[in-house]
Amino acid sequence: MPDLATPLVAWYRDNARDLPWRRPGFSAWGTLVSEFMLQQTPVSRVIPHLEAWLERWPTPTALAAAPAAEAVRQWANLGYPRRALWLHRAAVEIRDRHDGVVPRDVDDLLALTGIGDYTARAVAVFAYGERHPVVDTNTRRVIARAVAGRSQPAAAARRDLADMAALLPDDTAEAVVFDAAAMELGATVCTARAPRCDACPIAHRCAWRAAGYPDTGDTRRRQARYEGSDRQARGAVLRQLRDAAEHAIPAETVVADWPDPLQRDRAIDSLVADGLIEASDGMLRLPV
Repeated sequence: MPDLATPLVAWYRDNARDLPWRRPGFSAWGTLVSEFMLQQTPVSRVIPHLEAWLERWPTPTALAAAPAAEAVRQWANLGYPRRALWLHRAAVEIRDRHDGVVPRDVDDLLALTGIGDYTARAVAVFAYGERHPVVDTNTRRVIARAVAGRSQPAAAARRDLADMAALLPDDTAEAVVFDAAAMELGATVCTARAPRCDACPIAHRCAWRAAGYPDTGDTRRRQARYEGSDRQARGAVLRQLRDAAEHAIPAETVVADWPDPLQRDRAIDSLVADGLIEASDGMLRLPV
């Protein structure tokens, strides 16, 4: 494996964005919340929601004491609202299993609701300074280009962790910085559509650049269009329930003017199945 760590760590220390979760003293709970919010959501949208969330619920125990409906309501328009429900469940588990302290062990983190390989390792690394490979979409793209010579990464797979582990410095503190640096490079320089190779600190070690920037294709699954989708219908239903003055409202009044009644009903059924809303006696409400 090429030594990407030395130039990348030096670049990161001079160029890293000032983000709340990177500031000294930021809590492990804050890191966990930020990672939930950052899944498929841009940083610029997350920051104000994160700050409001932590002001309202500064600890897992504080969130666990609140109704799940409040978590869904506070999530607002961040998208993929199941994350709010999962985060609430994880807070309850942290309170009940770990005395209200976010665990640092990766296996303990993986046992919490809504936490997978990436989030568990991100919390262990960025909140507690442990040495683990952390791999997100940006990291996969950097490795695909710099090491494998591909224009885009393949779909996420367990082997990504091994690829990143092979690049990690032996020193724990340097490994933590390298994890962050690879993500930052992919987010700001080695971007999907318009990479800025002239600003890249590892351009001289990049296999894709050395090969002449071949287009090796993109096999990742594309997200379906939002406009007119079931996701949009689900969002409309949730928005009305969040904004409703009453605790529960008649099901027939929820987005009653939706252009596709079958899609509306399908959205309601799927939200009930996901536990994001509750249906009883013809009434709908957010979960208690």
